[in-house]
Amino acid sequence: MARRPAPPSSSPHSDEPRPQHAPRTPASAPSSRRTRTRFADRAVDVREWASGIRLSAFAAIMLSLVVLGTWVLVPTIGTYLDQRQKIAALEHSVQLTEEQIAELEREQARWDDPVYITTQARERLYYVRPGQVPYLVDFDLDPADLPPAQQEVSEELQQRGADWMPHLLRSMTAAGLAQTAVGTPAR
Repeated sequence: MARRPAPPSSSPHSDEPRPQHAPRTPASAPSSRRTRTRFADRAVDVREWASGIRLSAFAAIMLSLVVLGTWVLVPTIGTYLDQRQKIAALEHSVQLTEEQIAELEREQARWDDPVYITTQARERLYYVRPGQVPYLVDFDLDPADLPPAQQEVSEELQQRGADWMPHLLRSMTAAGLAQTAVGTPAR
C-alpha cells in the first residue's frame, strides 16, 4: 500500500514536515506564548474572507424573506404579548368580581333567614320583642380601678434570680386579691 505524503504544516515557523506516524508530544507542541504571537501577527484580510462566501440567488431570496418576515412579525408579536397581558389582567378582575358576587349572594341568603334578621335588629337597632326589657351596659369602671397601663419594655437585659417560686406565689396572690370591677349596688 502506498503512503500519501504528509499534509503541509499550518505553522509558518516550521519548514520541515512532521512525520505522520510520530505522535505529537508536549515538547513538539507549540507553546501558548508562541501560539498567541502567531495569531496576533496574522492580519485578517476582510476582502479575502468575503470573497470566500458564495451567495446564490436562492440564498439571497431566502435571506431577504427571513429579514422581511422578522420585520413584519416583531410588531405583531409585541402586540400579541401586550394583549395577552391585558387579557390576564381582565381575567383576574373578573375572578375578583365573581368572588365579590358570591360573597354578596351569601349575605343575601343570610338575610332570608328570620333568625339572622332578628339578631341584626337587636344588635344594630336595639329592637326588642314586645314585653322584653332591654338592658344597655355602659363601661362603669371607676378610673382608679382600671388596670395600670403597660410599662415600656426595657432595652437592656436584666438578670433575674433563679428562685422563681416566691415570684410565682406573689403573682398568684396579687391576681387573686385584685379588684378590677366595682360591684353593682343592690336594688
